[in-house]
Amino acid sequence: MTGTSGKPRALVVGLGIAGAAAALRLHQIGWEPVVVERAPGRRSGGYFVGVFGTGVATARRLGVLEQIGDRTAPDTVGYEVDRAGRRSRGMSYDELPGHPRLVLRGDIESALFEALPQDVQIRYATVPVHIRQDTAAAHVTLHDTAAGTETTEAFDLVVGADGMRSTVRRLVFGPDANHLHALNYMIAATLMRGPLEGFRAQDAVVLAEPGRSAWTFAFGDHAPGLLFSWRTGDVDAEFARPAVESVRAAFGPEPPGPILGQLMEELEQADDFLFDSVHQVRMRQWHHGRVVLLGDAAWCLTLYSGMGASTAMAGAELLGTMLDRHPDDLGRALDSWHKRLSPFIAYQLKSGMQMRQLFTPGDRSQQRRRAAMMRLRNAPLIGTVLQKQMSRSEDFRMKALDIAAP
Repeated sequence: MTGTSGKPRALVVGLGIAGAAAALRLHQIGWEPVVVERAPGRRSGGYFVGVFGTGVATARRLGVLEQIGDRTAPDTVGYEVDRAGRRSRGMSYDELPGHPRLVLRGDIESALFEALPQDVQIRYATVPVHIRQDTAAAHVTLHDTAAGTETTEAFDLVVGADGMRSTVRRLVFGPDANHLHALNYMIAATLMRGPLEGFRAQDAVVLAEPGRSAWTFAFGDHAPGLLFSWRTGDVDAEFARPAVESVRAAFGPEPPGPILGQLMEELEQADDFLFDSVHQVRMRQWHHGRVVLLGDAAWCLTLYSGMGASTAMAGAELLGTMLDRHPDDLGRALDSWHKRLSPFIAYQLKSGMQMRQLFTPGDRSQQRRRAAMMRLRNAPLIGTVLQKQMSRSEDFRMKALDIAAP
């Protein structure tokens, strides 16, 4: 064991949802986690996140469910709108089967961070630059970007929880091109300053056109979240200009109209926003020797799936459970973890591709099918039957599966 306290020592790279959950779970089973984070300090805020049953079950066992909370507005109404401002009854996110909890990404990160014991060491502005493994340990060279210094330390386990463009994955598993699969879509997400003009704060609004869409997500105690999603033929060109210019180009050349125009203005005025290309991470194996990947670094599902936060927490909990179950056999613990989790993740990756059509119809055919589904869902009698069918579907049953159950 590499820990000075006689405990096995783990390096957790990344202090997002996956990293914080991993550090918490490792500490619970008697490990000594050391967390390194690229950013100079804790990040706050964040965009809209749904937490389905998979994540709720894990958060409850980790002791953070109450702290995560639920920002769902009690009387949310969803609307489908067009550029002219016409509206019809739609479906808000919390009306999906399973009634996911609606929160901000920062709510989950803060709950997990506050649950970390005081003796968990956290080093900001620190990144791994080299990882060498032998039979005794993983030897990691860490670069302190603030001080400009490097140190090499030994760990029993390295957990790469550093996101879709993971440094740990590149160092151990090879270049991003081997694992990142582009969907040829872009997203821009932020929090609005207030509700859309002519709508209540608890109203959720969707404007969906072929290859592009804009969503607002209503909270009970916060201004709405905002998401733009669009298909692109040139990801590099999208990053060559400011986010709002990419959005305007994607939704042009037609005049935006009052609703879309206000949403674009909200993005332009936002101090903090997410602007990125959409990729899935697909890997046959998430561990090699003493290094294991977790969350978006291992299986980025995309925002469309709605399961990123839930699978990050559940994957971290299950990892701890398997390490605790096989304390003297790291290889067996990681193999058992992967064997149990990988079919579930494979399903979620496939489901995420289908959910993309709900968020952003790829063409006119998908748009017509989506519009027909919304009309049927809100029709008397037929809507109730359709909602029951959706609730019984494999997609939503899998979003509620407690994959990390002991």
